[in-house]
Amino acid sequence: MKSTRDKILQTLLQKPRSTINTLAEAVGINPISVRHHLTNLQMEGLVEGQEERHGVGRPRLVYILTDEGMERFPTRYMQLTTRLLSQIKDTMPGPVITKLFNQIAEDLAGQYSKDMQGLSMEERLDFVKAMLAREGFTVEWEKKGTQYEIHEISCPYYQIGIAHPEVCTVDQTLISKMLALPANKVQCILSGAAHCTYVIQPAEVKN
Repeated sequence: MKSTRDKILQTLLQKPRSTINTLAEAVGINPISVRHHLTNLQMEGLVEGQEERHGVGRPRLVYILTDEGMERFPTRYMQLTTRLLSQIKDTMPGPVITKLFNQIAEDLAGQYSKDMQGLSMEERLDFVKAMLAREGFTVEWEKKGTQYEIHEISCPYYQIGIAHPEVCTVDQTLISKMLALPANKVQCILSGAAHCTYVIQPAEVKN
């Protein structure tokens, strides 16, 4: 049985730009309760409120799913993505596919290049952690001796990666580009590990 919040999300999927009253009627609860759920969903980044004009008078507030909210309904998107990747792999040579995934990571890293300027190594790691979180990853890092280890506790590419492990090169390339250092993968969740781990070895500073 679906929870009230799931019903609200489902309604916004089917009827985007719904008002509180519309949601209350669709879900079967009072508008005050809907407002409470919407506040929580907005805090989680799943729902966004927007003002919409409808004739004369003050604009009304309507609600839509954010991109993250849309990801709560991944089945069809996952199937489509998997089929697209299968088609690409059937029609393109391996090196071209690798270049395509690398370009995706390089383009994303390029969006943040100015923000990384002047940061120390550990500040860069914190920045990468926050940036990957926005992309759907749960990341932690730790220092071990002279090395740093980046642990991806959860990965938004996992389901796709089962059939198309090439997609893993996106985050590996992205980390390397953001830190300007090679990211060496030492374990992978697709191989049965608890999480993916990358080892970063900063260059030695010579006196």
